[in-house]
Amino acid sequence: MHSSTRLKPLFHPGKLLVTPDALETLRTNKIPVISVMLRHIAGDWGCVSDDDARQNDLSIAAGLRLLSIYPLPDGARIIVVTEWDRSQTTIELLGQVMFGREQHQAGTPKRARQPAWSVIDYVQEGRRT
Repeated sequence: MHSSTRLKPLFHPGKLLVTPDALETLRTNKIPVISVMLRHIAGDWGCVSDDDARQNDLSIAAGLRLLSIYPLPDGARIIVVTEWDRSQTTIELLGQVMFGREQHQAGTPKRARQPAWSVIDYVQEGRRT
């Protein structure tokens, strides 16, 4: 008899956005985008800190932003962020951060998205231009 495990989605991810660099890196590592999404919506948060994992667990019920980080075989890391209103989920390379229409690389003067976030950062994020 064949046994299988069914993953139950914990939330609706909304519209999926994948940056070109993240898509290329996933393809290079032979990781399908759908496998990243399935892990994220099933509550496998990857290699986030214990505090961030607990925050994600609480954020599902509270309707706050969700964040996962997954290491890839080549050493790159993918960050997956689902917005508080579940309108969209974005997959990016960790180190590439999107601020509105501008893209910045890690190390620039703009404040980079961190794996941990506070309520103050979350509330102010919608006001950034």
